[in-house]
Amino acid sequence: MQSVNETNEPLVSVVIATFNMGQYLPAAIESVLAQTWKNLEVIVVDDGSTDDTADRLAKFSPIDRVRYVRTENRGQPKAKNLGLTEARGAFIAFCDADDLWHSEKLRVQIPMFSSPDVGVVYSEVAYIDHKGAGINKTRPYSRHSGHITQQLVMKNFIPFGTAVIRRDCIEKNGAFDETLPMGIDWDLWLRYSVDWKFKYSSEITYTYRIWPGQMSNNYRGRYKNAFRILHKFLNLYPDALPATITDRAWADMYISRAMAIASAEKTFAEPLKDILIGLRLAPAYRPAWRSLAKLVLRKV
Repeated sequence: MQSVNETNEPLVSVVIATFNMGQYLPAAIESVLAQTWKNLEVIVVDDGSTDDTADRLAKFSPIDRVRYVRTENRGQPKAKNLGLTEARGAFIAFCDADDLWHSEKLRVQIPMFSSPDVGVVYSEVAYIDHKGAGINKTRPYSRHSGHITQQLVMKNFIPFGTAVIRRDCIEKNGAFDETLPMGIDWDLWLRYSVDWKFKYSSEITYTYRIWPGQMSNNYRGRYKNAFRILHKFLNLYPDALPATITDRAWADMYISRAMAIASAEKTFAEPLKDILIGLRLAPAYRPAWRSLAKLVLRKV
């Protein structure tokens, strides 16, 4: 499946799924092609764009390393999975169409697959706005390496675009769940974490663009799918976690949703109900008590 060039670099397939991102997509592709790691291919899956994406990609048609696959609009998971079926590399990576890679990304991350039980290598991330200006953003979660299921079930701390995966992960644990409209990366990482080690690099190898109207701003939809993903994972792998961790994961889910709704909608009753459910599930979970105190103080 893979090819190796004269420098003995394994082939890396980079999947870029896009929908109406013509204004940003060329820069994303150029950032991947600028890698110091040269044995790579770029697979652009156009999920039924209605903007000028095709015209903007015309300049890449002479480049053998770039393949453009166009399909009808079927949604992000199917577009990414189509990219995976087209991929020929021993390693697979992703770049969202509005984001950017740093030139040393693969040079940093591929050597970290030194052990065959390492399935995913991810890194730190920087942020820019829709115009490309830098944004100072506090890292929301701690990062972890090794067998990370217990940490990952609490929070998805892996910035998706930074991840490089071993092809064997897909063959053993599957691709993206096409029934999920959101949260497909967390679902994927949870499944992979059962059988594979993850490694984290503190180097920034990826730049994430934040702009108005992104799907990530849909907090109610995000939590609806997060509940679904957690339920699915625990049903598939009922013995993967101790009962105390499972209870804490559910508690954290309710509490996180409560605080997201309280912050965005300035409400009290609905968030309070979620926090109390979280406390019943894990009475000793300190973040639940802190969230309760914060909610009550806002109300006073």
